[in-house]
Amino acid sequence: MATPGWPVMAWSVNEPSSPIQIGNYRYFWIARLLTVVAQTGMVVIIGYQFYDVARSDYAMSIPEAALQLGLLGVAQFVPLMLLTPVAGLAADRFDRRHVAALAMTFDIMVALGLAVSTASGFRSLPLLFAFAALHGSVRVFVNPAMAAIAPNIVPAKLIPKAIGLNSIAWQAGGVTGPAVFGFLYGDQPSLPYWTAAAVLAAACFAVLLVGKVPRPDVGKTKAQPVRQIVEGFRYVWSERFLLGCITLDLFAVLLGGATALLPVFARDILEVGPEGLGQMRAAPALGAAFVAIWLSWRPLERNVGNKMLLAVAGFGALTVAFGLSRDFLLSMGLLAALGAADMISVFIRNTLIQLNTPDDVRGRVSAISGLAISGSNELGEMQSGIAAALLGATGAVVFGGAGAIVVTALWAWFFPELRRARTFAPQYRQREPDG
Repeated sequence: MATPGWPVMAWSVNEPSSPIQIGNYRYFWIARLLTVVAQTGMVVIIGYQFYDVARSDYAMSIPEAALQLGLLGVAQFVPLMLLTPVAGLAADRFDRRHVAALAMTFDIMVALGLAVSTASGFRSLPLLFAFAALHGSVRVFVNPAMAAIAPNIVPAKLIPKAIGLNSIAWQAGGVTGPAVFGFLYGDQPSLPYWTAAAVLAAACFAVLLVGKVPRPDVGKTKAQPVRQIVEGFRYVWSERFLLGCITLDLFAVLLGGATALLPVFARDILEVGPEGLGQMRAAPALGAAFVAIWLSWRPLERNVGNKMLLAVAGFGALTVAFGLSRDFLLSMGLLAALGAADMISVFIRNTLIQLNTPDDVRGRVSAISGLAISGSNELGEMQSGIAAALLGATGAVVFGGAGAIVVTALWAWFFPELRRARTFAPQYRQREPDG
């Protein structure tokens, strides 16, 4: 029986038992991996180069340059906020392969522009600021289109396995991209951008190798998009359990995210340069990857609400410890540990949101959750930059980690529904028919 709302595809009697057995999915998985490698690698290098230019070419102090990193986060959040509804609509109205490929093509142009300007020695904060905003705009269109392809190319019963494999591609790319690009930048500053352009070109080619996929029924998408978005927000607001899950991550990551200030720690505190920065950015993804693999073998089943809250509090405590560390290896271990704690909370929260949302609003609730996660990351960079300008990089990270712990305690009190979640069983109220 097909899952409601998903396009029905014809499969032979010998239905595959794994997504990897499907040629289209293999092309998709390769494209997904390569895209994450290029995108995460570029984000790390743009941030480091931006901070380095502010310190070297503009003679800014550490707090002043850290504030510039916060503004860089704003440059990436604004297109995310404005273009997310448009990107989602594009992924539903047009061939998703073509949407992803076109967005990757624009990102290739961004990478080439950065490569040429870096190689020619034309280093300017406004130029890097503009390229960062363009890169953020392109990513808004790539990710929804890619995420929407997988359910179209595998049988419904293999969707959970496909999601697991997608997570592996994401974590593997998140480890590989920053680490490799950091070493490339240390060898030749323009080299990571040339590499990103080549990797994105390969990803674009791979996604175009995916065979034609079913498209949503256009007739079902003619309702006014703004009205649908508002209804989704209204539903989340009315369901305290969902509201607690989504806002817990929003405010905890907004305060506790230390990644925006990693260039400061790499260059001026731990003094490990771009190579060390790449390893530091890869460490949380590595910790998360190990936890993801463990959870695929031994999934959590009991006291999930309390475990989610403890994981978020642990994330905050490890962030505080990282801010105080002055040893590179210890800092790497703490970053890997906070990535592992974050993965536990993400796994529980995402599962709770998916299973506690009625099917008729699941898409909109997932979009709101995704926007909250992305927004907390980008706005967290702004918060970290401002806090670093006022308190210094160490003070900002310690303050943010402590803030994440406080948020966890407040949410455990404001939303007792989270503490009472013993299992993943649905807890939402039965909706009354419209009208």
